[in-house]
Amino acid sequence: MEREDLLQNTDEWLMSRFRLPRAILLELCEELRPALERSTARSRAVPVPTLVLGTLGYLATGSFQREMADRAGVSQSTISRAMPTVVDQLIRLSNRYIKFPYGAVEQANIKTQFAAIAGFPNVIGAIDCTHVAIKAPSLDEYAYVNRKGVHSINVQIICDAQMNLLNIVARWPGSTHDSHIMYNSTVGERLQAGAVTDGWLLGE
Repeated sequence: MEREDLLQNTDEWLMSRFRLPRAILLELCEELRPALERSTARSRAVPVPTLVLGTLGYLATGSFQREMADRAGVSQSTISRAMPTVVDQLIRLSNRYIKFPYGAVEQANIKTQFAAIAGFPNVIGAIDCTHVAIKAPSLDEYAYVNRKGVHSINVQIICDAQMNLLNIVARWPGSTHDSHIMYNSTVGERLQAGAVTDGWLLGE
């Protein structure tokens, strides 16, 4: 089966299917290459970009495995088998890139960036929650029904002025109130304990 180099598609095509630009996709493939290449000893192993993009495409759209597999010249089952390893590696990398800034220097930079946008002083992050739809779980199904009657996970996200992710909490059922998630998160607990003495998190 002929294999296509998916990274040769246009930036618009890549963003629409993987939610990331080419430069970030290339960097991510290189980061994950050692772990993914070790997982096979076949002479014509599936290229790392195919495995990474197959997983990202599925996560981004929810129904992309077969299309991705067809375009890449591999079977859908190949993409499916690779997904747990890719996801595990993404989780492993997350703590390196997603960090809430407790240090004075980091906070000062973020405050300056927010102040440049609207003149609001001492902002160390913007916080909000978003609902990610899920299939109805078999356990505690009612807890996952949000205010719109949809089963979901209520995900808390904190970002800086450049829209870089500083913190993500993705473990609470859809019926959970935003404030409850904040107060019971690691960031919320540390802020209440005085980890930051001069700064605001902006939220609705």
